[in-house]
Amino acid sequence: MLDLAYIREHPEEIKQAAAKKRLDVDVDRLLALDVERRTLIKEVEALRAKKNAASDRIAKLVGEEKARAIAEMREASAREKELAATLKEVEAELERLLLLVPSPPAPDVPEGDESANVVIRTWGTPREFDFPLRDHVELAELLDLIDIPRGVKVAGTRFYYLKNEGALLHWAVCRFALDHLVRKGFTPIYVPVLVKREAMVGTGYFPGGEEQAYKIPEDDLFLVGTAEVSLCAYHADEILAEDELPRHYVGYSSCFRREAGTYGKDTRGIYRIHQFDKVEQVVICRNDVEESIREQDFIQENAEEIVRALGLPHRVVVVATAEMGQGQVKKYDIETWMPGRGGYGETHSCSRFYDFQARRLNLRYRTKEGEIKFCHTLNNTAIASPRILIAILENYQQADGSVVVPEVLRPYLGGMEVIRPKR
Repeated sequence: MLDLAYIREHPEEIKQAAAKKRLDVDVDRLLALDVERRTLIKEVEALRAKKNAASDRIAKLVGEEKARAIAEMREASAREKELAATLKEVEAELERLLLLVPSPPAPDVPEGDESANVVIRTWGTPREFDFPLRDHVELAELLDLIDIPRGVKVAGTRFYYLKNEGALLHWAVCRFALDHLVRKGFTPIYVPVLVKREAMVGTGYFPGGEEQAYKIPEDDLFLVGTAEVSLCAYHADEILAEDELPRHYVGYSSCFRREAGTYGKDTRGIYRIHQFDKVEQVVICRNDVEESIREQDFIQENAEEIVRALGLPHRVVVVATAEMGQGQVKKYDIETWMPGRGGYGETHSCSRFYDFQARRLNLRYRTKEGEIKFCHTLNNTAIASPRILIAILENYQQADGSVVVPEVLRPYLGGMEVIRPKR
């Protein structure tokens, strides 16, 4: 959510932001409601003042004069009630529209759809194979690591089982990423994966993302698609001290996404699935643009360090405006080389929001001078599995179908160096 005063002062910038992000927001209607709301507030306050004054005066009156004053006060009360009801309706519509207003993208964000994404750096050279390439599904079947048919039988499409070394590898990459960030001073948190609607609205996933979320209707709770939701909402409605910032949190959770609208897309294997685990970085910092930029660079580098440590070729892209979320000011993706796809696949995203989420969550801090300000928030994937397993299996495969375990993961698998076929 943006500051209403900022929207008033920069309506054209907000309209352009919505156009760049291809979002439908009626900024003119919002501003008209804002004017109407302020007018109604003045009228209601004037009527209340009139009633209070009349109440004091009536006590001193007698006869017809008193009767007339009482009648006038009743008329004022009725009018106040009518205006208050209208004000409530106006404020509700205004709030609805405010929740749809996007953050303007940073000036250096490319404009357009996915084709406008800009690659800013690459690391590693995709491997050339001198034997027939297997994709992760073939490798997983040969090594008995993944069971998709039984996942579908038990839970439906886009579900799966990880088993044997597949399960161990999954836990290993998550623990490696977690340990890497804890060593850097991040506070580890195991988060709730069921949250209230307020947490989804507060982080910007609602309104607009309801069709992607799994809902528990009986309790009006939602399964999170990322630990970002739980971590950002952790300090909702709180006022932190400036000297406590920045806060660096690393959350581990299972994540759930309905993937609505992706029917027929990436149906093979475990690239696009409904349930996965993720280690997520979240930063809460001061309301300072330069500090936010530094923090985004910091958490982006953390993610790249993890992928480099795994020895996986990858590239970093600046995501174009139409591919960004409503609240994101700038977003980087890491796309990791997946030989079975013959190209790069997205494995990480890194976003800065300024105070967009903090305003919705009422997440604030008190400066050393005593001023109350909204925080800035940022988040970034440290690792998401099993998608990252696709890259590991395919890049580290050998001619006989075995897979070399990345060296940094071996301590988490009891020193195992190679995953070998079971038959």
